[in-house]
Amino acid sequence: MAKLILDNNMAAPDDVYELLTELHRGLEPEQSADVNARLILLLANHIGDSEVVAEATRIAREHLPPAPELKREI
Repeated sequence: MAKLILDNNMAAPDDVYELLTELHRGLEPEQSADVNARLILLLANHIGDSEVVAEATRIAREHLPPAPELKREI
């Protein structure tokens, strides 16, 4: 079983950040969400290990603030 690499593993992380920023420039929120989903699926396929992808999803989710509660009108 492979383990998710959490230490910096990129030679040029600033360049990658710029690529990701440019990917979203000029997109509507729905387009941005769509391109994120496509990118995630491409990278998950490249990783090819569902346990690594599952670990990444757990780590990504654990740092989110709680979602606001929706008010229901009766």
